Amino acid sequence: MDGYIRSWFGRFERLTPRCPDPWLAVPAGALLVLGLLMALDTTYFLGEAKTGDGFHYFRLHLVHIAAGLAIGLVLSQLSLVGLRRLVMPLGLIAIALLIMIWIPGLGVVRGGARRWVRLGPVLAEPSELVKFALVFFLAALLERRQERMTTFAEGALPAFAIVTPLALMTLRQPDFGATVMIALILFAMLFAAGARLKHLALAGGGALAVLAILVVVKPYRLRRLAGFMDPWRTAQDAGFQLMQSFMALGAGGIWGQGLGGGRQKMFYLPAAHTDFVFAVVTEDLGLIGAAAVLALFTMILIRGMRIAHDEPDGFASLLTIGLTVLLTLQALINMAVVIGLVPTKGLPLPFLSYGGTSTVMTLAALGALLALSRRPAVR
Repeated sequence: MDGYIRSWFGRFERLTPRCPDPWLAVPAGALLVLGLLMALDTTYFLGEAKTGDGFHYFRLHLVHIAAGLAIGLVLSQLSLVGLRRLVMPLGLIAIALLIMIWIPGLGVVRGGARRWVRLGPVLAEPSELVKFALVFFLAALLERRQERMTTFAEGALPAFAIVTPLALMTLRQPDFGATVMIALILFAMLFAAGARLKHLALAGGGALAVLAILVVVKPYRLRRLAGFMDPWRTAQDAGFQLMQSFMALGAGGIWGQGLGGGRQKMFYLPAAHTDFVFAVVTEDLGLIGAAAVLALFTMILIRGMRIAHDEPDGFASLLTIGLTVLLTLQALINMAVVIGLVPTKGLPLPFLSYGGTSTVMTLAALGALLALSRRPAVR
């Protein structure tokens, strides 16, 4: 233990520098630029209404991106040894922030949810760091147990036992979207590590049953479900947001209204700059723009899976899978929510949604992926 703690401060090994992986950097860069344009498009009227300055939130978004790029750049230069050494610090910081949410004076409540921590001038959302840290932790844990993954008690069960309290803590805030993502990251990494499908199916069935109960016992979740099942009937209540999203999708058509030409961002569509920014993208850029966004995330997904396939090291391979799932599966769920395929959950769209912690952690995940793409075995 003492040697491990001392090793945190050891110099990280570096590989020979080379250009960033274009199959990751180009689609991520394109999404980031589009996200910057969308931030300006969707926050201008909001900024004018709340602060009297139409560029207030855009300038904040630039700060978020600068911070995320700085962290991502550092991570992209780390070797596998350096990435391994982040497992415990990330986990401890994430758990500490989750606990700080409930400390009076530090935790911040907005809209009935206690999801944020005030650290001086910074307002952080710990669940975003929890998802990132969880990927590192599971990669280290499952690599050590990879030969025992076919047995439930010694393979999947310890991971469930450790992750379940984290999921419950995010659900307590409540942050249903983050809880769902934590569960999906866990199942995806267990599957990649070699857990048996029947074990995952049984555990998944149990998790779905628990989620169903949690939906039933909370009236606002029932209203959301009713709004998802029949948004037209509940168009003035729980279905309002989804109906406005449908209007944005319909107004966009094939070619869109032109960048900045859409109207739903003008206080018709709730959360137009965060969880429903994909609806604004589609209204402005049409089906073509939406397909382009989907194609860019698909490129990141395919490249991430290729890196994981080429990587002989178990930790690196699992870490790559987890980070790829974190970026792309969350994007797919967000887009599915916007087009009405799954109920509303409250998940940001990586690279495109406005949000400080979300933006920073997205770029941190990209930086770690770029570091893994520099490994010698990766083609």
